[in-house]
Amino acid sequence: MKIEAEKLREMYLKFFESKNHKIIDSASLIPENDPTVLFTTAGMHPLVPYLLGTSHPSGKRLTDVQKCIRTSDIDEVGDASHLTFFEMLGNWSLGDYFKEDAIKYSFEFLTSKEYLGIPKEKLYFTVFAGDDIAPKDTESYNIWRSLGVAEDHLFFLPKENNFWILGSGIGPCGPDTEMFYDTGKEACGPDCSPACDCGKYLEIWNDVFMEYYRSEEGELTKLKQQNVDTGMGLERTITVLNHLESVYDSDIFAGIKSKLEELSGKKYEDYKSSFRIIMDHVRTSTFILGDDHGIVPSNIGAGYVLRRLLRRAIRHLKKLEINDYVLSDLASIYIKEYDSVYSELPRNKEFIFVEMEKEYNKFSKTLKDGERLFYKTIKHLEGNTLKGEDAFKLFDTFGFPIEMTEELAHENNLEVDREGFDKCFKEHQDKSRTIDAGSFKGGLADHSIESTKYHTLAHLLLATLQEIYGPDVIQKGCNITTERIRFDFNCDHKLTDEEKKRVEDRVNEMIQTNTPVTWEEIPYEQAKKEGAHGTFENKYGSLVKVYTIGNLSKEICGGPHVENTGVLGHFKIVKEESSSAGVRRIKGVLE
Repeated sequence: MKIEAEKLREMYLKFFESKNHKIIDSASLIPENDPTVLFTTAGMHPLVPYLLGTSHPSGKRLTDVQKCIRTSDIDEVGDASHLTFFEMLGNWSLGDYFKEDAIKYSFEFLTSKEYLGIPKEKLYFTVFAGDDIAPKDTESYNIWRSLGVAEDHLFFLPKENNFWILGSGIGPCGPDTEMFYDTGKEACGPDCSPACDCGKYLEIWNDVFMEYYRSEEGELTKLKQQNVDTGMGLERTITVLNHLESVYDSDIFAGIKSKLEELSGKKYEDYKSSFRIIMDHVRTSTFILGDDHGIVPSNIGAGYVLRRLLRRAIRHLKKLEINDYVLSDLASIYIKEYDSVYSELPRNKEFIFVEMEKEYNKFSKTLKDGERLFYKTIKHLEGNTLKGEDAFKLFDTFGFPIEMTEELAHENNLEVDREGFDKCFKEHQDKSRTIDAGSFKGGLADHSIESTKYHTLAHLLLATLQEIYGPDVIQKGCNITTERIRFDFNCDHKLTDEEKKRVEDRVNEMIQTNTPVTWEEIPYEQAKKEGAHGTFENKYGSLVKVYTIGNLSKEICGGPHVENTGVLGHFKIVKEESSSAGVRRIKGVLE
């Protein structure tokens, strides 16, 4: 049957709701208090504390549609399958059901005529083959067989295929079982299996059974609770179910595809790569800008990724000979597409449009500056070849695309050392991939005493800022490591030395009160009535954890926190600076 994005989201959530799962909202694209990754890269990312044993306000059975961004393969976007933004459908058991129920739920949703109705003969499954530190997963194999799955539709595969662990190699982990759809293509050979990249088998779902904790030394120990963590990529599933050639052929992209054809006078079929890059990058940029954290284009961190996405989209718009400013028109198509699912997009619509136009104007100037710098560079050129490192400098430092450098070189009867450029680019890409992959150390996954202290400090710092500058002050972002806190808040001026000392002194006064830190789980509406502060209101479920520090602070938060303010030590501001327009950033340490 033909299925569209809205229908798949609704069907998936209702199915698991019928299995006593609580529907929770998608977390932010910007991981809270996790300095090791720029974006939420998987459905499980926001739930790490609960996988490690912290109780979730909504219970032990959860289901959601999580917004995710992965940019390690950004240069592959333009082909049939790569995306930088995607939605991950997930269901979770936090110490409740395990392999049998998880597999039965998956099988029912995939094959039942009431839901996806995929014929059993079109589905193939993989399970963990076992190794010297974890046993063969015969339990999952036998469960699939009990559901009527033929023996030749089941494959035992090694750890690299069917054992899941965090990127750092440390943390909750376990064997998984994966579900594949047979595309009908010919097998690549007698050993063809879902482990191949030949395209015959396409993965559509993955059930991870988190029963172990992997130490830094590589040793596995049993977790105190067994968890189920699943993931079904929405875009990929739609592509498979509707027998589409590409993820870009789904209903999600129909509106923007039609608009680009109208604006350019060109057909998608003739310019697939540029169309796809624009479609993907504008969507991802819209979601980053639409997030409540207020990320804007910049030269570092998430802002750098946003800038790169927007500038790459602008360049391909120009390749389609769309030279007028159209980014806001394109973004508005996505805002309308998703407005009933992600309320932050219409809420932040004007911010999205303003920042996109600012970046468009900056990049237009950059293109002019890049052209001027190109001519300055070739003025002192020896020979007729522009060095690869000079071409890369134009690209990396000034954002000047290599294709434009080559066009200008050709016009001036010059060559570009493309091999040298590619070498520089690959080194840069490898560094970017390392950063983007992250490792889930620190932040919410880190319950060390040092980072726990900084989590509690964040509450005192916000309370102090509201006390000094008024109740309208809100947290605009927070980044925590074991060594420092970086706290963003709305403020219209640079803090003077006197103001910084006043903030320091008041926080330290609060610390010295030796006030106990307590928490309770209560309905969200009750928490708001009691005056509990919540930074991103759209992310909370019906039940929330409220942390109270005497009469100093009352916040909705997931923790972890210390038991008494007296253990925090002495707070010192080491730097105060601008984060973005109207937002200041305090960097502080506990001594």
